[in-house]
Amino acid sequence: MSQSPPSLRRASVTASGVGSPVIEAGPARAREAVVFVHGNPGSGTDWLELLEAVGPLGRAVALDMPGFGQADKPRDYRYQVSSYSEFLHGALRQLGIERVHLVLHDFGGPFGLLWGLQHPDAWISVVLIDIGVLPGYRWHPMARRWRTPVLGELLQAWIPRWAWRRSMQRSNPKGLPREFVDKMYDDYDRATRRAVLALYRATPDPNEAAGTLGPALAGLSKPALVLWGAKDPYAPVRYAERQQEFFDVRQVVILPDSGHWPFKDDPEAVEGPLLSFLRTQLASSAGA
Repeated sequence: MSQSPPSLRRASVTASGVGSPVIEAGPARAREAVVFVHGNPGSGTDWLELLEAVGPLGRAVALDMPGFGQADKPRDYRYQVSSYSEFLHGALRQLGIERVHLVLHDFGGPFGLLWGLQHPDAWISVVLIDIGVLPGYRWHPMARRWRTPVLGELLQAWIPRWAWRRSMQRSNPKGLPREFVDKMYDDYDRATRRAVLALYRATPDPNEAAGTLGPALAGLSKPALVLWGAKDPYAPVRYAERQQEFFDVRQVVILPDSGHWPFKDDPEAVEGPLLSFLRTQLASSAGA
């Protein structure tokens, strides 16, 4: 298990009947927080370094979403985007958080953006990392296989560690820390694989979602920072600039050699603009 730096606190919440570990930095009881939402595969520990960096600016929180990391992974949970939004809302209420700056990655995008649409008064700003509104997007090849009955089950039945490591490094040309890759593998147990299949099969085509949710997000015009790895094989970099159609984008940062996890393969290049953006947003919110 990844070790938290001394400046980070660990706790737990239960929302929608699902227990989840929580990692926090900064003021413990602040009602305004930067909330990090991971994707697939992932967990709250993906964000340890950024949590520590954001802590001096304000409260920062990351948790494991249902079916991932060390969160509960019930068989009867409805693994669909609306359920994750509901879970996130319940977790934030339990933590006493009323104003939220979202940091979203991968499937954390749909989870967090739907929550934001449902609670626009609580949603202050957003950082989009290799995710956003994706008009015209087609599922990447592995997602299409997961969405296919029987084939998806066969692919998830046996995944050796060496194959996982090779796949992750091939799809991230700068390379990813071995500890990070192995932590994801250790968390990716049979229950998580079952959750992944259910989630992908219950999620509409992202192009369809863009047509439905895009105009609603554009109407809110939330301040946004866009960070994108140019060599992401799952979410093409051409979507980075398109986020300006849906958000009040203050900056687009494209990392030329990064893959799908730029906050891990080029952490300094991500941390700088992220802290600058959040510092401004937290200060503006405090003065509102």
